[in-house]
Amino acid sequence: MVLSFVILILGFIALVWSADRFVFGAAALAKNLGVPTLIVGLTIVAMGSSAPEMMVAAQAALSDKTDTAVGNAVGSNIANIFLVLGITALLRPLAVGSGILRREMPLLVIVSLGAWYIVSDNYFSAFEGAILLAGFALFILSLIYITKKSSHAAEEDPLVSEACDEVPNDVPTGKAVFWLIVGMIILPISADFLVDAAVDIAKFFGMSDLLIGLTIIAIGTSLPELAACVAGVLKNEDDLALGNIIGSNIFNILAVLSIAGLLNPAQLDLNISSRDIFVMLGATAALILMSLNFKGKRQINRFEGGLLLAAFIGYMYMII
Repeated sequence: MVLSFVILILGFIALVWSADRFVFGAAALAKNLGVPTLIVGLTIVAMGSSAPEMMVAAQAALSDKTDTAVGNAVGSNIANIFLVLGITALLRPLAVGSGILRREMPLLVIVSLGAWYIVSDNYFSAFEGAILLAGFALFILSLIYITKKSSHAAEEDPLVSEACDEVPNDVPTGKAVFWLIVGMIILPISADFLVDAAVDIAKFFGMSDLLIGLTIIAIGTSLPELAACVAGVLKNEDDLALGNIIGSNIFNILAVLSIAGLLNPAQLDLNISSRDIFVMLGATAALILMSLNFKGKRQINRFEGGLLLAAFIGYMYMII
């Protein structure tokens, strides 16, 4: 069991590192081939933060662990709001820009309700996975269209500006190809070891496939968002921190969740439709209500951050 925990931790480290290297190499190569920065940023770079979740979902689904894959996506969204946003707001109150309220949050509500509808019958089909994936493609294309149409959209939208700012420049093609290949090799290997170790731990403690996805894997794959958000607030870039969370949650539903249905359509654990999806919707509702803050300026304060963190601890206690 000690070995499984060691492999799990090393798997997380290798997964996040290789995802970063893969995105770096792919983005640099695309830029060198003449692909516009906007398109590189909104496709390769924007998906980078969700690459670990996507790879874990694929490996879990291929291992006939669809509940783990779905639990990873739903659990990551819960952790992003309750845990990541809670800790971030405790460090410093987060101001909420009007652009996020106007564009990203309504879309987050729509895709979250879509996820609820898909799991409500306790079966995840390949057709439903395809619909989510089509929604993801439409989301990316819409972002590109809106940003190209408006000269100020890239500056106003934190999801767009952050993605474009992170596109690497002046990287030699040979170096870009090297890191692309390294990422492509290590990403699936690390995800495979991580899922196997998580399954071993789950069996040892008598945990279900769903529970391991909601807890260990979801928290682990949310750590990059935590690091990004903390870095954002320390630089006084509140919109980037909040945009990172909202963007990651949208990606988790459209890009990560779709993988589970496409690769391994299956009957789902009843707890997903009766418990966890409603916790995710509740977390999303709490995020929106705290952001609106009808009684004062639009910000998520330290008290609200504490409430979010307490909700996460309570949720973990309840399911474990």
